Amino acid sequence: MAQLLVRNIENAVKVRLQRRAKRNGHSVEEEVRDILRAAVNKEDVPSCGLGTELAALFPKAGPDFKIENLHIEIKPPNFEE
Repeated sequence: MAQLLVRNIENAVKVRLQRRAKRNGHSVEEEVRDILRAAVNKEDVPSCGLGTELAALFPKAGPDFKIENLHIEIKPPNFEE
């Protein structure tokens, strides 16, 4: 198994990790492993393609859906003020 060394952890974080580990009946090391496992398993992995995700954002938009042109007037900044 690999090893990981984490330096410069704030004392408050260390104390909270120790309390959490004690509450869960783990060593601090095991508690950190559990936290890391949970964080990695929660990664946002799209369950479908980009087109499907975009279509879900506009459920009432069918093949006849038209997007009107959006005209925004952009004025250059005035640096003299």
